[in-house]
Amino acid sequence: MAAGAGGDDLKLLGMWASPAVLRVRLALSIKGVTYEYVEEDFANKSELLLRSNPVHNMVPVLIHAGKPVCESQLIIQYLDEAFAGDGRPALLPADPYQRAVARFWAAFIDDTLLKAMYKASWSKTEEEKAEGRKQVAAALKTLDGALGEVAGGKPFFGGDGPGYVDTVLGGLLAWVRSMDVIMGVKTFDPVTMPLLAAWADRFGALDAVEAVMPDVNKIVEFSLAMS
Repeated sequence: MAAGAGGDDLKLLGMWASPAVLRVRLALSIKGVTYEYVEEDFANKSELLLRSNPVHNMVPVLIHAGKPVCESQLIIQYLDEAFAGDGRPALLPADPYQRAVARFWAAFIDDTLLKAMYKASWSKTEEEKAEGRKQVAAALKTLDGALGEVAGGKPFFGGDGPGYVDTVLGGLLAWVRSMDVIMGVKTFDPVTMPLLAAWADRFGALDAVEAVMPDVNKIVEFSLAMS
């Protein structure tokens, strides 16, 4: 359990290797919110999961005071509103325009980068995987430019501290690093995307991030077993 506000009325249903679950755990850790974590077995999903997410039966699901919230980005937005103030960092900007910009880039990560990553890793043919890798590189190059524009020279997408886009992208870090090990590459290339490569090292070194980040070697083993 994380330290801070929250308590017995907050529960997260998850699966340890899921990037979507990780981004929620990152948000909880950064905000310092306590919660009960429940690991789900996909081969034998709990009645609580089936009841809480009847549409997709998938994690993550956040249950707050008995009420479920589904989908990782929506959960992070909910957490930021439900656990605001009292010295806890805000993940989304206060300014409506900047908040819209953050949501735009978070959507880009899921709609473009994440889809390309799946294509690069799980496509049936080598040609499709190669095309997926090209799309991943292009998406990350775009994010490298966005980091320069959105952060304006500050260390994170959220400015001086990690914010909404940082948690959404940060959820992919463990899988990216595991794929680097498997394929012998450097996805966050410091030559072609220096801002993003520095961001990845900076974000990964945060205490709140290290507290919940899964072991890369364990992800490698899990990924190879799925291949």
